[in-house]
Amino acid sequence: MVTIQETELKERGILAVRTAKKLRKPILISEVHKMDTIDPLSFFNSGRERYFGERFYWKDPLEEAVIVGLGISKQIQSDQATDRFFHVEEERKNFLKDSLIFNPFHENGLGPVMFGGFSFDPLKAKTMLWSKYADSLFHIPKYMLTIVKGQTFLTTNIVCTPNDDFTLFEKVIKERMQLLSSLEQDFNHNPAKLLHTKEIAPLQWKQSVDDVAEGLKTGSLKKVVLARELRLVFDKQIHSEMILENLYNQQRESFIFVFESNGDCFIGATPERLVKKQGNSVFSTCLAGSIKRGETAAEDESLGQSLLNDQKNLIEHGFVVEMIKAALEESCEEIILPDKPQLMKIRDIQHLYTPVIGKCHKDASLLLLVERLHPTPALGGLPKQEAVEKIREVEELDRGFYAAPLGWVDYQGNGEFAVSIRSGLIQGKEASLFAGCGVVADSDSQSEYLETSLKFTPMLRALGGN
Repeated sequence: MVTIQETELKERGILAVRTAKKLRKPILISEVHKMDTIDPLSFFNSGRERYFGERFYWKDPLEEAVIVGLGISKQIQSDQATDRFFHVEEERKNFLKDSLIFNPFHENGLGPVMFGGFSFDPLKAKTMLWSKYADSLFHIPKYMLTIVKGQTFLTTNIVCTPNDDFTLFEKVIKERMQLLSSLEQDFNHNPAKLLHTKEIAPLQWKQSVDDVAEGLKTGSLKKVVLARELRLVFDKQIHSEMILENLYNQQRESFIFVFESNGDCFIGATPERLVKKQGNSVFSTCLAGSIKRGETAAEDESLGQSLLNDQKNLIEHGFVVEMIKAALEESCEEIILPDKPQLMKIRDIQHLYTPVIGKCHKDASLLLLVERLHPTPALGGLPKQEAVEKIREVEELDRGFYAAPLGWVDYQGNGEFAVSIRSGLIQGKEASLFAGCGVVADSDSQSEYLETSLKFTPMLRALGGN
């Protein structure tokens, strides 16, 4: 373990306190240290006692960036429905405006990183299911581990007020030492046992699919995505640490995320990037159209080829490509995308997949790109606004953060957001899993029902359900 010089933080802390007194407002001090290798799962697990309900975890499919946060240095939250992306961006900028950031490194994902997300639809009536999550909710963590390009970094973020003195930093030094010394402790709990599962209103959901499909035969709506819920009940409290480890072992080719809030835990392994920004380079993913994996290589190949030639799925995929291209064109000088989709194969499902690369304007913000892209036709429908209104009208489910943007942005404006599908909400001894499908004019409710059942599989397996 690399030794962190305590005197550095004390000296920087004195400067931060002076600045806070001078400006008469709280000031963020952020320092980054390069470390020896730290296992990110151990780092996450070590925060269970002290930071339970205040943790996040993020891993992209290639493990180019793994980010784990413990504690909350700053929380940005709002249930404001209009201009919510703009307001989060403004609050982030205002908070960082006079901050003291000591980061000698050039990698992304260091320093004061804001992690969190938005609800799918802030105008949808909220239920108790998502009562612990505001429609816009982000954390800047107190302690953050970043593993990027094989290098390990530890960021410490502290907010000091005009009333603080150097004793604040003595406490932080002690707390940080305790955290780093507890990393080797194994997390060893007996897993919670699944008692029963309950499909929430499956017959009504199928009827909604039939009704919407019938309505799509006339009018301007082309596609509506409808989602449903599976509720699981266990014999004791579910430990998110174990579910995270299962997802890491079972769905490593996906984005894996955990976002805790007030004791609840939103967790998942999604294959779908919404948007990534590195400098002026932008990357997005068109993911729509799916089929199961085969039990043999030959069957898998046959299923994949049938998907690549299936007109319903190709049309549905084309909707997503056109929408994402149009959304990015507003902020990009150049966009590159292939002529036809390819296959993305993950453990249980294969998808039609088209990568998108763009060069964005200098002043384009990541959250502005997120706003323009959400929801894609793969999660909402087409036309976008009309589809969201139809979902709001007919869908019983309170989606909360399901199918919505979740991710991170660093203080330099770089970051990445995924679409939080293949996910679940853990609440004590219970968990809700979510899955949806795209309904078009010729959709069959039984087929769509089976498709959603397939999409429950990754989270169900991680929770020990099959």
